[in-house]
Amino acid sequence: MNKENILKELSFKGIRSSGAGGQHVNKVSSKIELTFDLENSLSLSDNEKTLLKTKLSNKLTKENTLILFCDESRSQHRNKEVAIKRFLELLRIKSKSCGILGLGKNSSKSI
Repeated sequence: MNKENILKELSFKGIRSSGAGGQHVNKVSSKIELTFDLENSLSLSDNEKTLLKTKLSNKLTKENTLILFCDESRSQHRNKEVAIKRFLELLRIKSKSCGILGLGKNSSKSI
């Protein structure tokens, strides 16, 4: 499982954030929706997909898509960075608990 290949498979959508923020919040789509299609990923083996589906079952849609939202910042770019960081950390933790090899924190090619 290669970090660069997985990052290429992510989709992002900017949406309007709710809450306080005055006129700014009504004009700017700063909230980020990150989606990852686990079912159709080319970066994961069938075995890795099966194991991750089990570990991420409560976070996946019926179509086995992982969706994360981030609206911590008023900056869309910052929210995108945070969403990617959360995604990689989630994948690393779940992969580690599955026993998928090559996902060590210190490996340069892995998550």
